[in-house]
Amino acid sequence: MHDQTMTFSVKQDRKDEIKNTLNIVYEALLEKGYNPVNQIVGYILSEDPTYITTYNNARSLIRHIDRDELLQEMVKSYLNS
Repeated sequence: MHDQTMTFSVKQDRKDEIKNTLNIVYEALLEKGYNPVNQIVGYILSEDPTYITTYNNARSLIRHIDRDELLQEMVKSYLNS
């Protein structure tokens, strides 16, 4: 057994997952020649997944994140920077 207490943070893990997913989606859109910021904003506003390319499984990945949760993390990140 270990003498130290392990900590577990679901919130930080989820935040990291959202950030990683957003980076993958951003890169996939960029590689396909799209303006990633415009496409991601279009997706967030409309919930229309066709704003996100299927390249590198980006569309499937972003759909695993609730839009409200994604927007909350983006606003928090913007305000904290």
